[in-house]
Formats: sequence, structure tokens, C-alpha cells
Amino acid sequence: MEKEQVKNRLSKLEVDTPAKFGIMTPQHMVEHLILTLKISNGRIKIPDFEPTEKQLAQKNALIHTDMIFPIGAKAPGLNDQLMDLRFPSLEAAKEELIKSIQGFEDYFSQNPEAKPTHPRFGKLTQNEWIIFHGKHIGHHLGQFGV
Repeated sequence: MEKEQVKNRLSKLEVDTPAKFGIMTPQHMVEHLILTLKISNGRIKIPDFEPTEKQLAQKNALIHTDMIFPIGAKAPGLNDQLMDLRFPSLEAAKEELIKSIQGFEDYFSQNPEAKPTHPRFGKLTQNEWIIFHGKHIGHHLGQFGV
């Protein structure tokens, strides 16, 4: 998903935009996307691991088919509690999300062969991360109808 497209969709997201599913508020969702982008650009390190057969099958289905991101999928390592917010406002979080997308682009322009570890799927290439982020960001913006 292109940065300008994300910006355009984010501009329609307000503090009180209701979720169509899930427990996240708009700001929680944006901050969740920021964390995922920081994992993919090496700013947050996930220990290397070998994915199980089930995890590899999930990766192949999501990354290498037209499968959409499933509603109800739980982020690895998180429970049913919302994380504490890190930014003072939704607007500040939106700005950081755009910076994080730029950080992802910058990281891979300098490290094209890097394979940062995804917390469920193991090491992903730049192209695999691009596909994942497109589906993941689209899923969460759709969660709020934007």
C-alpha cells in the first residue's frame, strides 16, 4: 500500500470512528501498525526462530495467495488487553505511522537483502513484508471503514 494512499485513508480516521470489529480504538490500531512497521525495518528486533509447518502454511496462504487478512487474527504475543497508548493523540500517532512507512522504505533501500523476523512467520524478504503490510494495513483501516 502506497504511503499517499495510507495518508488519504488516515485523513478520514477520527478519534471517535467506530470499529466494525475488534476491541482497538483508532489510536490503538494506528500504534499497532507503527509497531509492526518498526519490526519490519529492524528497529524492534524479534529473536530469530524457525517457523512451524502451521506457521509456514499461514505465511504461504497470506503472502503468496490472494487471501485477505483474516478478521479475528491475533497478533503473536498479545492477549485480549489493549496496549498502553504511546502517543499523546491520534494525530501524533498518524504522523508517526507515515514516518514509519518512510523508515521501512529507507531501511530496505539501504538493506535490500535484509530479512527481518516476523513474530509469526519468521524471516521475511522485502517483498514479503510489502505484501504483508499492504494486507495488514488495509485490514486495519478497513476495520474502521476508512
